[in-house]
Amino acid sequence: MPPRVTEERECRVPFKIVQGGVTAAKGFRAGAVTCGIKNPEATRLDLALIVSDAPTVTDAVFTTNKVRAACVRVCQQHIKDSDTRAIIANSGNANACTGVQGIQDAKAMTKAVAEELGVKMRQVLVCSTGIIGMPMPIERIIPKVPDVVAKLNPKGSEDAMRAIMTSDTKPKTFAVEVPCGKGSFRIGGIAKGAGMICPNMATMLCFITTDAKVAKDEMHRAMRYAVEKSFNCITIDGDTSTNDTVIVMSNGASGMPAIKKNTPEAELFRCALHKVMLELAKMIVCDGERVTKFVEIRVRNARTQADARKVAETVAKSLLVKCSFHGCDPNWGRIIHAVGYSGARIREELIDIYFGGLLACKGGLATKTPVTEMEKVVKEPKFTVTIDLNLGTTGYTVYTSDLSEEYVDFNSAEYSAAVHAKRQKGFA
Repeated sequence: MPPRVTEERECRVPFKIVQGGVTAAKGFRAGAVTCGIKNPEATRLDLALIVSDAPTVTDAVFTTNKVRAACVRVCQQHIKDSDTRAIIANSGNANACTGVQGIQDAKAMTKAVAEELGVKMRQVLVCSTGIIGMPMPIERIIPKVPDVVAKLNPKGSEDAMRAIMTSDTKPKTFAVEVPCGKGSFRIGGIAKGAGMICPNMATMLCFITTDAKVAKDEMHRAMRYAVEKSFNCITIDGDTSTNDTVIVMSNGASGMPAIKKNTPEAELFRCALHKVMLELAKMIVCDGERVTKFVEIRVRNARTQADARKVAETVAKSLLVKCSFHGCDPNWGRIIHAVGYSGARIREELIDIYFGGLLACKGGLATKTPVTEMEKVVKEPKFTVTIDLNLGTTGYTVYTSDLSEEYVDFNSAEYSAAVHAKRQKGFA
C-alpha cells in the first residue's frame, strides 16, 4: 500500500447545529423585499434587513482593497460606536466607484432605516454587493424601506440570505447552540460569495448574530481570530473585492453572564464563532462561480507560519495547479514549482506532497504510487493536498477550487451585459 499521511482533525467544541441563520439567536429579526435594483422588472428579493431588538456589541472586518465601496466607508464610520442595531444590505449593485453620490446614497439607506426603527443613523450599517461602477438606483430602494421593516420577523433569515445573493447558486447559512455553564448561547450567520474570492478577504458579505453577552474587547479578539482562520483562508480566483464585509452583532439576549477575556467561556465563544465562520467560508468556495472542485491545501512542518501561509496561498492561487484540479490530473510537479516561487524558505530535497493521503512526491522526487490511484482522489469533488516542508513544526491551510471553462465564460462580460441591458430598457 502507498504511504499515507494522517489528516489533522478540526477543533471540536460542544455544540449542536440548529436552524435559523441570523435569527437563530434570541432577539434578532430579519426580512427582505424586492426593489428591482439590478433590473426594475425583476421579482427576486434584493433588499435585506437584520435588526436586534436590544442594544448590541458589534464588531466588523472590511476589505483590505484600497478601492472601497461607499457602503464600506460609511460602515467604517458608524461601527466606531459599536452599538449597532440594524444592517441594511442589497444585492444587484455594489455602490463602488460611485463618488460622492454613492456616499450620499449609502447614508440615505441608513437614514431611512433609522427613521423607521426609531434609532440613530450611526446605529445602522449598510452593505451592498453587485456590479462595480453603476449608479445606485436609490429612488427604487428608499420607498421600499418601510416594507422591509414591516417584513421583519424571527424566522426571516432565509429571505434575508436570498436577498444578498448575486452569482451564488446555493444559500449559505449555519448556526450552532453552545452549552455554557448552566445555560447556552447561540451563534448564527448568513453569507454570500461565489466569485472574486481571495484572502484579505473575499468578495463576500457575512452577517453573524449571537445572543451571548460579549465584552467589547473580547468580541474584537474573537472576531479577528475567527476571520483570520476562515474567510482569510479561502481563494477561488485571486481577486479581492471592494465591498468585503463581515459583521458580528451580540445582544446578550441569552441571559448568560458576560463573556470576558482569558476565561474558559471566552475560549468556547471564540471556537464556536470560528466554527460558524469556517463553515460559511467553505460554502463560499464550494459555490464558486461554476467551479467543480473543493480543494483543501494543507502545508505542514514549515519553519514559520508566514512561510506556511506563503506556500499554501501560492499553490491555491496557481492557475496551472487549478487547471490540473479541473482536469483531474494529479500533477504534483505544478504544485512543487509553485512552492518554489512562493517566497517561503524551503529545501527541495525535503518536500513531500500527498493527494488525499497518497504520497505523490517524497523528498522532491516522484514516488512509486500508481497514478491511477491518485487520479481517483482528484476526480472526487472534494479532496485534500498536503505539502510537508519538513523544516519545522508550523502549518497553514487554505481552501480553494479548480478553474473551469464555465468559470471563464461566466465572468467574460458581466459589466457590458449589464450596461447594454439598461440601455435597451431605457434605464441608462
